[in-house]
Amino acid sequence: MSTVDSDAPAPHGGSAPLRVLHLGFEDPRMPGSGGGSVRTREIDRRLAAAGMDVTVLTTRFPGYVDGEHEGVRYEHVGIGRGANRLTRLLGYVLMLPVAVRRHREADLVVEDFLPPFSSMAVPLWTRRPVVGMVQWLHAREKTRQYKLPFHLVERAAVRTHRQLVAVSEGTAERLTAMNPRASVDVIGNGVDPCLFDEPAQLGRDVLCIGRLELGGKGLDLLLRAWAEAHPQVDGDLVIAGRGPDEARVRQLAERLGVADRVRFPGWVGGADKARLLVTSRIAVVPSRAETFGIVAVEALAAATPVVAFDIPCLREVVPAVAGRLVRPFDIDGLAAELVALHGDRDRVLAMGTAGRAFAAGYDWDVLARRQAEVYRAAVGRPPAAPSPRPCGELTSGARR
Repeated sequence: MSTVDSDAPAPHGGSAPLRVLHLGFEDPRMPGSGGGSVRTREIDRRLAAAGMDVTVLTTRFPGYVDGEHEGVRYEHVGIGRGANRLTRLLGYVLMLPVAVRRHREADLVVEDFLPPFSSMAVPLWTRRPVVGMVQWLHAREKTRQYKLPFHLVERAAVRTHRQLVAVSEGTAERLTAMNPRASVDVIGNGVDPCLFDEPAQLGRDVLCIGRLELGGKGLDLLLRAWAEAHPQVDGDLVIAGRGPDEARVRQLAERLGVADRVRFPGWVGGADKARLLVTSRIAVVPSRAETFGIVAVEALAAATPVVAFDIPCLREVVPAVAGRLVRPFDIDGLAAELVALHGDRDRVLAMGTAGRAFAAGYDWDVLARRQAEVYRAAVGRPPAAPSPRPCGELTSGARR
């Protein structure tokens, strides 16, 4: 089979920096970017600091600027300005093979899976080793939403990969079911260490952070549960984020008669996000499907207990000592749990303490070292010499 880049990279000495070409769908600096872009930034800047040569090919957006950021080169791929999600996706998909071909010097290609079909089957059109980075695996949900066979594309593309990294055990199990021949490493996501420095607070509000999508993110279920719960809760529901269904989410809040008890602060990041997390009494993750659930771990790091549906991946990051799992998509059950937990101050405080201890295992430094091991193995390089670990370092966010 012919490939896009007909020449493999020239060999070089084992001491030369590993040259990584990362196909990262969302730029971490794009307003409204999601959890996948957080991993792109946190892992790649650590790999660059450790000596790897990292270039990220990412989508265009209004105001994008190519260049180096935190030691990583970002190049924006597409057609035009990338003014909306559709043009960003189409431009990226059409122009990415051309952009990859320009980077013949790369030793390794890392393909982030992306909506709506997960993988572009990169191993079919490059001779370089490829590692699939799987933070998104929801093509079946998109098939139901758009009535197009995205799940068939996903399944076929997953089978082209031989080396994959999944962010959770649940995702790894799904990948193995689709492609038993692939080697799958599980390396979770990390959390901002600054969250642990924030003093624990007993806030009033119920917080949901994420992309504003009624279906996948379950905001329809949350708003219906809130319509039942809000008369017994001394606080508001705060829904932070941007997304394609924002108008529909607001309209549903109006129809349910709870608009005066729901606040929409928009997209939040950095100190604003940390402040919201630490000053809320409960964080709720009502998703119908997740590959990891980074917001849940961030909330635990901020000493805020989490209520979520008992679905694969979320049950890995919401332990009983730090949150509550509700029968999947049970609106009455979700409402009842929000009311019960919100009213139990002692339990909220105890869960906050336990949550911080659990979240301490999701350390970006540790996870970046694990990612580097996978990359070096993929190109046949020996493992790096181990560096001394700080006393007490936890690694529960990763396994091989």
